[in-house]
Amino acid sequence: MDLFELQAEKNLLKEAPLAERLKPGKLEDYVGQEHILGKGKLLWRAIKADKVTSLLLYGPPGTGKTSLAKVIANSTKSNFVRLNAVTDGLKELREVVTQAKNNLGMYNVKTILFIDEIHRFNKAQQDALLPFVEKGTLILIGATTENPYYEVNNALISRSMLFKLEPLNEDNVKCIISRALVDKVAGFGNTNICLKEDAKNYIASMANGDARRALNALELSVLTTDRDIDGIINITLDVAEECLQKKHIQYDKNRDEHYDVISAFIKSMRGSDPDAAVHYLARMIYAGEDPKFIARRIVIAASEDVGNADPIAMVVANNAAQAVQFVGMPEARIILAQAAIYVASAPKSNASYMAINNALKDIGEKNIGSIPSYLRDQNYKGAKKLGAGVGYLYPHSYEGNYVKQQYLPDDLLEACYYKPSENGYEKKIKDRLIMLKDK
Repeated sequence: MDLFELQAEKNLLKEAPLAERLKPGKLEDYVGQEHILGKGKLLWRAIKADKVTSLLLYGPPGTGKTSLAKVIANSTKSNFVRLNAVTDGLKELREVVTQAKNNLGMYNVKTILFIDEIHRFNKAQQDALLPFVEKGTLILIGATTENPYYEVNNALISRSMLFKLEPLNEDNVKCIISRALVDKVAGFGNTNICLKEDAKNYIASMANGDARRALNALELSVLTTDRDIDGIINITLDVAEECLQKKHIQYDKNRDEHYDVISAFIKSMRGSDPDAAVHYLARMIYAGEDPKFIARRIVIAASEDVGNADPIAMVVANNAAQAVQFVGMPEARIILAQAAIYVASAPKSNASYMAINNALKDIGEKNIGSIPSYLRDQNYKGAKKLGAGVGYLYPHSYEGNYVKQQYLPDDLLEACYYKPSENGYEKKIKDRLIMLKDK
């Protein structure tokens, strides 16, 4: 990099958004991710010792993936090169490899290659990295918001250490906001700003673990608020609310958060916690999840987790699914809430779920034998002559509409698939089945 390029980069950084300017330069300034960067942790030790190996950094936006890469860049004696998978391709990658070989061969200097949005590289581009990562020509640091197990080649994953970055907590975000207000080089330390405590708390809360969103809101508040007669920029709660009109939540219909939230929703209904069920339902509705998708999950839970302990749960869930399509949003949220609360509050039994699973397992693994002849259909040609249906006992011809009769094939006489619980209406079913067996 020559003097003109260096000056151009400094000028760009000066005009960059606050979130970009405030990225930490050293490990001590990095905020959050204590589970991987706490003092003495593996990654902390590796950065301190300048012994970083190939890494994959995975986490939602604004959690500090590129900031961590910058910290590593400033902490290493290796040549640090950055590519962006959105704008760079094989041509740029080959140029980096050529330079890396030269640096290693002539100066014994390693090259660390940081690829932002690495999931944007297609399979061929990712494959092109493999031999150089494997031989040690390059140390790869890849950052992605997508689950690497889906979006990154298994071969690259096996050659890298995977670290998941979590959303920042509110204290982390407040710490970053405070730093922005006092930093005289990258932040607003030279500007007379009074950020009210309730406004600060609001920004930290509404950012929902995304430091970039919090800093963008702070910057917008500062740039759009006039000074008072004393020359102070007062950022009140009203100003903060105007700059952050809707809370940002980590949710994407095609990403892990989608599956995590729906999983928590289902498990909350199964665990008989209507409050938690409504909370996760609200998360999905707030994020714009398809209400039909939510309704289908409630119907499944009504059968799998409630079953015959409360057969009405299936009626409520199925009716809700139909009503959601008929009514549409936003009113459908009320219908979904009613159904979710009913299923969560209902007595639970997975006896039907276990019954069909065990029956399918037997069919796949055991000799299931033949259907007893008297249970077979006798309406097809020649059936009666073959004995089909002969000897069948019609239950309605007997007292109580029941008569003892073998229904399972001979090979499965000992099978017991349906084991009703003691919960709700299923206890009545259990008692009746016991009574019939004792006849």
